Amino acid sequence: MNGLTLNGSMPALVTPFRNGAVDLDGFAAFVEWQIGEGSHGLVPVGTTGESPTLSHDEHYAVITACVDVTNKRVPVIAGCGSNDTRTAIAHLAHAEKVGADAALIVVPYYNKPSQAGLIAHFTALHDAARLPIIIYNIPGRSVADMSVETMAQLARLPRIIGVKDATGNIARVAQQRLACGADFIQLSGNDDMALGFNAQGGVGAISVTANVAPRLCAQMQEAMLKGDYAAALAINDRLQPLHAALFADTSPGPTKYALGRLGRMTTEVRLPIVEPSAAAKAAVDAALVHAGLM
Repeated sequence: MNGLTLNGSMPALVTPFRNGAVDLDGFAAFVEWQIGEGSHGLVPVGTTGESPTLSHDEHYAVITACVDVTNKRVPVIAGCGSNDTRTAIAHLAHAEKVGADAALIVVPYYNKPSQAGLIAHFTALHDAARLPIIIYNIPGRSVADMSVETMAQLARLPRIIGVKDATGNIARVAQQRLACGADFIQLSGNDDMALGFNAQGGVGAISVTANVAPRLCAQMQEAMLKGDYAAALAINDRLQPLHAALFADTSPGPTKYALGRLGRMTTEVRLPIVEPSAAAKAAVDAALVHAGLM
């Protein structure tokens, strides 16, 4: 891994838009703010970055901008997943070329591949590039769920180094730790479970909430990495309403609304995502106040 450390709070970055186009200047400013607030890594063009609605040119421009602005201050884990293996390989090639530190590869969505298909997909990606790969297991969006046994088989490949687990099954952490080894990097994909996730062997989160509250999320992760779960619990109590509110309507609509309220970017999203409902906006406002952010 060439000394690469992936732990702590790593926001799954939103992609700002302005008048329908990707706002690269706004994105650069957002990346600077995230690093200044203490985020331990950055994840551009994941689902929260509205990757399904970005053209390949836009996808690549956002990753390039993230790598360039970050300038190796923190690791960049580039979103490179696709439900088409050839497209994911092309994404990987670009991310490697521009200097990303690792790649986040989602379990292929819609196709509903078998476990054998998942092994073939991730093995082909592993063999196609030199970037370390984080598997993204999110059956709520992809339908297919990578089994612990399949993940253990893939974990034997030298560049498949960890998982972003968004299964919502907290028992998976311990199961995967036993099956894949203690050095296999486990990152929570559910902010509301991040505290319990780390207690069972996780080392961080690829976080939606960290878009909005990067300093608090970083402090919570740092407390857990030091074993100070009392301090982490106190921070999580401040963040828990925000964890929920950011999913009160389809993500990332509430997150962009929150960032708009904080003056960080426009609230624009791309169809088929629409702006959040009045009820979701009210929930976000209340959560921002509860967290002390507004």
